[in-house]
Amino acid sequence: MIALFQQTMFFHPIIIIRFVFPFLILLWSSSSVAATNSTQCNQHCGVGSNGPRVPYPFGFSKGCGIRLNCTESTGEIRLGEYLIQNVTYDTLMVKFPVNCSRPIEDLKQFGGTNFGMTWRNGLLLQNCKVPRSECTIPSELLSARLNITSCDSKKENVSCYSEASADYLDYRKLKNTGCGIVVSSILIGMDNDTKKSSVMFLEFQTMELAWGLEGECSCDADANCTNVSLPGNRNGFRCRCKDGFTGDGFRDGDGCRKVSKCNPSKYLSGQCGGTTKIGVLVGGIIAGAGLMAALAILCYCIRRRSASLKNRMSAKRLLSEAAGSNSVPVFQYKEIERATNSFSENQMLGIGAYGTVYKGKLHSDEWVAIKKLRHRDPDGVEQVMNEVKLLSSVSHPNLVRLLGCCIENGEQILVYEFMPNGTLAQHLQRERGSGLPWTIRLTIATETAHAIAHLHSAMNPPIYHRDIKSSNILLDYNFNSKVADFGLSRFGMTDDSHISTAPQGTPGYVDPQYHQNYHLSDKSDVYSFGVVLVEIITALKVVDFSRAHSEINLAALAIDRIGKGRVDEIIDSFLEPHRDAWTLSSVHRVAELAFRCLAFHRDMRPSMTEVADELEQIRLSSWASLEDNVCMTSSVNSSCSSPRSMSETSFRSTATKKGGVGSRRLIVPQKIANSLTTMEEIKDSSPVSVQDPWLSEESPPSTNRLLGNAGR
Repeated sequence: MIALFQQTMFFHPIIIIRFVFPFLILLWSSSSVAATNSTQCNQHCGVGSNGPRVPYPFGFSKGCGIRLNCTESTGEIRLGEYLIQNVTYDTLMVKFPVNCSRPIEDLKQFGGTNFGMTWRNGLLLQNCKVPRSECTIPSELLSARLNITSCDSKKENVSCYSEASADYLDYRKLKNTGCGIVVSSILIGMDNDTKKSSVMFLEFQTMELAWGLEGECSCDADANCTNVSLPGNRNGFRCRCKDGFTGDGFRDGDGCRKVSKCNPSKYLSGQCGGTTKIGVLVGGIIAGAGLMAALAILCYCIRRRSASLKNRMSAKRLLSEAAGSNSVPVFQYKEIERATNSFSENQMLGIGAYGTVYKGKLHSDEWVAIKKLRHRDPDGVEQVMNEVKLLSSVSHPNLVRLLGCCIENGEQILVYEFMPNGTLAQHLQRERGSGLPWTIRLTIATETAHAIAHLHSAMNPPIYHRDIKSSNILLDYNFNSKVADFGLSRFGMTDDSHISTAPQGTPGYVDPQYHQNYHLSDKSDVYSFGVVLVEIITALKVVDFSRAHSEINLAALAIDRIGKGRVDEIIDSFLEPHRDAWTLSSVHRVAELAFRCLAFHRDMRPSMTEVADELEQIRLSSWASLEDNVCMTSSVNSSCSSPRSMSETSFRSTATKKGGVGSRRLIVPQKIANSLTTMEEIKDSSPVSVQDPWLSEESPPSTNRLLGNAGR
């Protein structure tokens, strides 16, 4: 085949020219276009020209119409100290995070000659001499329900401020409100894509600035000029290229250039200008000089591709044996490497006992979690096959989904659905957020118990997880639990109560009877889950050598306190168990259930089905103790819910995208309210990011989309 390729290439050089020359022309033309930009404005942020580029009139030097700040080391674009999330034809979207000590004078930097805060911004102000009438939000509610950093003084309320009668917010009027602190901002907008009517949405911790250049129109001949009003009732303009043209549209910028409709065949035929004969001559010289190198590279690629194909076929055969009739996608190693930016530390989510987990994107803009097992671990392939075998046979909403794997280049890699809110352990140890409310913890415990009970009771043969712990309980966008890490899991025996195997697991979670006699059963997972219940109640570490010698092990500490009726001594103070009778009663009931799960003899422990049912009863008992209702109204209808049920709903609705927070009730400027004929929904939204950082903004990965694009 190679010989035939060589013969064809040597005796028919015109074929080489037809393939190589057009791409050289395209490269030359694109370089020429880039070189025509003679503006004195530096529009690149970062080292050289590799960083992000902003369109004119924005830039980072004196020659720019609107000057921004650039952090060269990270490529971050800022206005003053605030990060710019997106630049559009008419607006700047600025990240305006929650800050309970930000003086109102900080808003001065958002009012310039060529830009200003639009009327769609709603400001949250604090320390007001006289509370404002639009709306007043208790700081404690913002902290506890909206999952933001609490203010120093929870007794002071946060007031809403907006102006519906002007295009821009007037800083002088803001000063006259008598408020000293600006906590954050809420952007109110409309989505006009729906067929029936516009739908209003809110973007939290986002500031919108409208911009324009002062003076008369100075646009390219192929651009349209739009006259705009600037802060201070000054006249300005913006430019936009006409259809069929591309560029920034400004005469002092790149201007407008016609979108090219040329392709390689048209270049060769001369339809795009130039001389075909000269092009053929130059192409022939280039092709002749590079032919030998190309053949050498081709031989190397063929040999490498053959080896890679052999490895993939071997991996598919192993996976086919493990998964049986269930199909598990196999990704190529280069796809995984590209998705994780060569396994960059910036995309690392965590390091476990068996490998490192990274975030990445495969074939779409949806995040996935990629677990790379320790390099050349002799048990790595066995662990991958074990997880594939187990996860391909089960399906439950509270079990993490396996999206595919990769066994190539001596690496063992598993791809899962992405969990943006980390692990239960991180929240209990305050490594993420300020703490979880009791209703959320109870729901997580109930969902996890149902998932484990499904493994034990609904599967035949049953599956024993063997590594139930809070760091293996992942939380999705709405704080729903997902049990993960099935590397140590085993199929149980249908005709016996246990199987014999060497004890494995995490210290502090391992069943003591299993550790003693090597008998693994479903009750081993019950014991581990009992430890998780104690963690949920206490938020203490499972093993902590800073505690007294007899209390190093959390299970031993809990058994001692619960057995003596002194549960209150170990309850997490964040839960405020004495605030109402139901909270205190439900915490005690969960503690009693944990005590039964931690029994030394496995026959004394309840089954996971019993545990799940009892937790479900405790969770649902909150509905029987409703006292006061909190009504949340909108401009069209209203709905009521209990404070306790709101604690879960509000918290989950505020598990935000890109670090924002959600809310059900906020002041809406009259200017938007009047423009809506009907309002079908108020939905949470998050701003578009320049660099698209991972914060919990995107939808859960679709298995079908990933499976359809997996390497075969």
